[in-house]
Amino acid sequence: MKKVPLVLLMVFFNVGLSQEDCQLGVGGQDDQVIMEVFQLNDNQKDKLKSWSAELKVRNDILKDRAKHLLKRHEGSSPEVLMTFSKQYKDILDSMKQNALMMDRRLLSTLNAKQYNLYLELCSQLTLRPMYVDRSVDEK
Repeated sequence: MKKVPLVLLMVFFNVGLSQEDCQLGVGGQDDQVIMEVFQLNDNQKDKLKSWSAELKVRNDILKDRAKHLLKRHEGSSPEVLMTFSKQYKDILDSMKQNALMMDRRLLSTLNAKQYNLYLELCSQLTLRPMYVDRSVDEK
């Protein structure tokens, strides 16, 4: 297995104090790092680029909704702001779910060696890996 410096791991994974999932960060600024660390083949690289673009489109729509909410509720009463905050949180949760979906898509394309590297990196960071169905024959 290829050893990856811890500094690269910290850049590569979206690590937060409350985060438990071991996210790849598809669609983020580190797509090139994902390609290099996992030594993706051309097909996997094409899929990564496509899913990154899809994630951007999905999340741009959600960002626009969030901006609209912010603008619409400027100066609102505390009661209205409580309702607004729930709607805003729902948008942020949707964005996170979009990112997890794209990560799972990429994970499902990894071969056994690449997926084992993912598991090893997650273990080093003490994060919970996202498991995907590995029963599909890769040949």
